[in-house]
Amino acid sequence: MKETGKRRAEEKFCCISKLKVFLLALSFAYIGKTMSGAYMNSMYTQIEKQFNIPASLVGIINGSFEIGNLLLIAFVSYFGAKLHRPRIIALGCTIMSFGCLLISLPHFLMGRYHIESSVLPSENSSVMPLCFVNQSSFSSPAEKPLKDCEKEPGSLLWIFVLIGNMVRGIGETPIMPLGISYLEDFAKAENSPFYLGCLHTATVIGPFLGFLLGSFCAELFVDVGSVNTDDITITVTDARWVGAWWLGILICASVNLLAGTPLWFLPRSLVKEGETQEHEEFRKKNVVLLQENDKNETKQTMYETAKDFIPFLKALFRNPIYMLFICVTVLQFSAYNGMISFMPKYLEQQFGKSASDAIFLIGVYNLPVICVGYFFGGFFMKKFKINISQAANLAFWISLFDYFLYFSTYWTICDTSPVAGLTVSYEGIKHVSYAENTLLTDCNSDCNCTLKVWDPVCGDNGITYVSPCLAGCKASRGTGKHMVLENCTCIAASGFSSQNVSAILGQCDREENCDKMLHYFLILSLICSFIFSLSAMPGYMVLIRSLKPEEKSLGVGLHGLASRVLAGIPSPIYFGALIDTTCLKWGTMSCGGEGACRMYDIVTYRWLYLGLPAVLRGVSYIPCVLILLILKKKLKSSENKVLINAPVEMQAKEEENESLK
Repeated sequence: MKETGKRRAEEKFCCISKLKVFLLALSFAYIGKTMSGAYMNSMYTQIEKQFNIPASLVGIINGSFEIGNLLLIAFVSYFGAKLHRPRIIALGCTIMSFGCLLISLPHFLMGRYHIESSVLPSENSSVMPLCFVNQSSFSSPAEKPLKDCEKEPGSLLWIFVLIGNMVRGIGETPIMPLGISYLEDFAKAENSPFYLGCLHTATVIGPFLGFLLGSFCAELFVDVGSVNTDDITITVTDARWVGAWWLGILICASVNLLAGTPLWFLPRSLVKEGETQEHEEFRKKNVVLLQENDKNETKQTMYETAKDFIPFLKALFRNPIYMLFICVTVLQFSAYNGMISFMPKYLEQQFGKSASDAIFLIGVYNLPVICVGYFFGGFFMKKFKINISQAANLAFWISLFDYFLYFSTYWTICDTSPVAGLTVSYEGIKHVSYAENTLLTDCNSDCNCTLKVWDPVCGDNGITYVSPCLAGCKASRGTGKHMVLENCTCIAASGFSSQNVSAILGQCDREENCDKMLHYFLILSLICSFIFSLSAMPGYMVLIRSLKPEEKSLGVGLHGLASRVLAGIPSPIYFGALIDTTCLKWGTMSCGGEGACRMYDIVTYRWLYLGLPAVLRGVSYIPCVLILLILKKKLKSSENKVLINAPVEMQAKEEENESLK
C-alpha cells in the first residue's frame, strides 16, 4: 500500500495532478500557436509594404504555413502516438518559436525603412522637387536602370518570411493531434469534454490576443527606437506607413518558447485519472498489449498494409455524401480564407482606416461572436438530438440565409478622395485610368516630373495629386509634416476659384459618411459570422455521421488534407493576384523597380473582394442540394422498409398473444 501511495504522489506536481499541468501547458501552447497565426494574418499588409512586393506574393507567403503543416502531418499522425508526446509537442513549440525568429530576421538585416518620396535620400528632407519650368537638374529614382534592383540589398529578404512561416507550420503540426490523444488516454471519460472545452477556449483567446498585439504594433513605426517619429512626414493612414511588424512576431516567439518549456519535464505516460489499487495491474497489461502490438506490426508486410488501406479509400470515394461534403468544404473554406487574409487591406483601402484600427476592429467584431455561434450550434445539436438529415437541413438553411444577408455588404460604399490623373481628370471630371501618361497634362507638362513615385499632396480644391511636382507647385514654406506647397498651377487649372492655390502633404480626407458605412459593414460582418458559425457544428456532424466507425479516422484526415491542399494554400494566392489587377498606382523601390501597390480602383476592388467569395459560396450550394436529396432518398427507403416489415411484426405479435391466451 505504501508503494502504491508513493507512486500516486509522484503523479502530482505542487499539489496539482500532472495531467492538469499538461492541460495548462497545452492550453498555453494553443494560445501561442493561434496568437501567432492571427498576428501573421493581421501583418501581411505591413509585410507587403516593407518588402515592396505584390499581393499575389503575399498570398504565397500566407500559404507557406499550410505547406509546412502538410509536410509532417502524416508522419506525426502515425508515429507521434508511439513516442514521447509531451516532448514532441515541446519540440513543436520550440520550432514554432524558431520560425517566428526567422520571420523577424529581415528587419535586422535590411536596415532602416526607406519611405518612398519624390525627395532623393541624398537631399535635405525640407527640399521638395517642385515644378520649375524646363528644369533639368532633378534626377528621379525611376531614371536608374531597373536591373540594379536585382542587386539591391534586401530585395529578396522576404524569402526569410516565407521560410519562417513554413517552419512555423511544421512546428504547429504535433500540438493538436498529440495533445488531444494524450488527454484522451489519461483523463476520465466524464472529464474529457471539460478538458477539450478548455482547449477550445484557448483557441479563441489566442487569436484575440494576436489581433490586439497586431493593432498595437501596426501603430508603431517600423523603425521605432532608431528613428525620431517627429521627423516622419507620413501618418498611420498613409499607404506608405509600415508598422513595427517584427516586434509582435518576436513576442509570439517568446510565448511559444515559454509554452513548450514545462512540456519537456512531463512523463511519457501517466496513471489514468481515478485509478488506485489497480494501477500496477493496469500498467502491466498495458505493457503486454504494447509488446503484442509491436510484434504484430513487425509481422505485417507493406503489401498487407496497402491491402487494408485501399478498400477503406475506395469506400470513401464511393461514399457520395462524403465526397460532396469535401466539395462544399473546399469551396466555402476558399471563400472564407481568401476574405480573412485580405480583410485588413480591404478596410484600409475601402474605408481609409489605419492598419492598427482595421486589425483591432476585425478582432473585436468577429472573434467573440464566432465562439458564441459554435457553442449554440453544438448546444442545439445535443439538446434536440438532431439526426443526420435534420442536421444537413439545418446547416443548409442557416448558411443560405447568411449567404443572402451577405449581399447587403455591397451597399456599404465609401468612395476614395479623387486623385488627379487616376480617378479624375485634372479638370475634376470622373474617370479611372490605369495608364501613367494620364498623370501628365498642360499644367505640369513642362515640369519634368517623375511619374513613378507616390508622394501625394492634397490641394485646396479637395483633389489629391500624386506628387508636388505633378500638382505644379512652385514654392513651399515650413518643414516636415507642416510643410505647405504654394502657387500650384494644376490646382488653379481645375477651375478652383481662389487666390490661394496651395496643397498640404498627404491624401485628402474621404467622405464624411465613411465611418458610418464602416460601422454598417462591421455590424453586417458580425451578424453573418454569427449565423454562419451556427451552421458549422450541424454541418460537421453530417461529415462524421456519413462515415462508418472504422472509416472515421481516415475520412476526417482526408477531409482536412483536401481542405488544406485545395483551399488553404491556393486561395490567398489567387485572391491576391486578382486584387493586384485593380492597382491604379504601383509604388517604386528605391532603385526604381515596381514595388507594392499604393492605390486601387476601389470600385473594382470591392466587386472582386466581395464577389469572388459570393461566387465560390454560391457554387458550393449545388453539392449541398445533392446531399439533401441523397439523404431524403435514404430516409424514404428506410421508412418503406419499416412499413413493409410492420405487418409481419404485427402478425407475429397477434400469434404471440393468442398463444398466451
